[in-house]
Amino acid sequence: MHVSHWEQKLIASVIFGITYILISGRQLKILPLNRPAAALLGAVLMVSCGVMTPERAYRAVNFDTIVLLLAMMLISAYLCLAHFFDWAAHAVLRFSRTPGRLLLYLTLTSGILSALLVNNMICLMLTPLVIAVIRRGKLPMLPYLIALATSANIGSAATLVGNPQNMIIGHYSHIGFSRFSVALLPPAIIGLAINFIILRAGFRKILKEAVVEGEAHAIPTLDYSLFAIVCVVFVLIFACFVAGLNLAWTALAGAVLVMVLARRDTHEVLKLVDWHLLVFFAALFVVVDGLSDTGLPDAIYSRLQPVFGSHVVTQAWNLAWFSVAGSNIFSNVPFVLVAGKWITRFAEPELMWKVLALATTFAGHLTIIGSVANMIVVESAREHLEVSFWDYARFGIPITILTTVAGVAVLLLLR
Repeated sequence: MHVSHWEQKLIASVIFGITYILISGRQLKILPLNRPAAALLGAVLMVSCGVMTPERAYRAVNFDTIVLLLAMMLISAYLCLAHFFDWAAHAVLRFSRTPGRLLLYLTLTSGILSALLVNNMICLMLTPLVIAVIRRGKLPMLPYLIALATSANIGSAATLVGNPQNMIIGHYSHIGFSRFSVALLPPAIIGLAINFIILRAGFRKILKEAVVEGEAHAIPTLDYSLFAIVCVVFVLIFACFVAGLNLAWTALAGAVLVMVLARRDTHEVLKLVDWHLLVFFAALFVVVDGLSDTGLPDAIYSRLQPVFGSHVVTQAWNLAWFSVAGSNIFSNVPFVLVAGKWITRFAEPELMWKVLALATTFAGHLTIIGSVANMIVVESAREHLEVSFWDYARFGIPITILTTVAGVAVLLLLR
């Protein structure tokens, strides 16, 4: 099917708009499609309407990101089978003597694990366990659910494997794993501190009246042999990351090595992989590339370029706030896929890649729908607690503003 350039632009824009509405407007009920199915619909429309050829659609998929996500999910699955997440959640409760200390330990646990593994997987694994622990401890649930989600977002900014948008940025920017972490780790640490202070102050009265109970319960048994295998391989993977080897295939090689050494039924492991998320990202690459091929994102940037300014500091701050807004309007991954094509035109591209990574990650705190991690936590807790938009936003908004300001300031100081 042949279409003119202007028709192609119009069709691609309409398909992108329809896909975005279906992805973000879960309450609209236009079609009974979840996020992966909506992205698949958009990908198929891009090809069937002549915007892209099937061969171009295949090339659009960033398989390095897909493979890296798959590998980190497999490693998380083995940690789950070793009962590590269960063990860690209950250990945190046992060693917490006060509700405030429990909030601190949960913030650190969620943030650190999300830096090492994918934040969405951490929230998926930890939320049911945290709910069980909080109920057993007879504690208020809201402070800890918000801490779990926000800390997972903040901690994930520290490494190229912490969240999907960082993986995409790592692929397109060619920034080394070590160089990225050296720059982003300080903002992540400061962000976790800001996050804890805001939540501790905001829930001061509730936490002061609460008492940690249920400490006498035994901590679930950790499968030490499987845990040791995963830890050793994990250290080897990160050593290879630091050495500059390919992130995706290094991680996948490590995951397969765990498969071989663990001697477990792999069906059990593969069931724990979030295949929906992998399909979602693969299809999304096609949709966004279909839009990019029309030249529309370049045209938009040409109009926006004067807004960003010409000085490095001005560009960094303007890109940060633009990214926060764009991530909440279009969702962070689609926004990174489009905005990433502009970065080479900035004064200091490497710095701007880091600003983009930080801002699109910290933007996830703004509202409940700001990140997949937030939605996983809120949806998982729905049977026990209904978290309203304002329940989250009254903490998410100040956390987003303060962590972003502090993070960009640190990046500019360390450049």
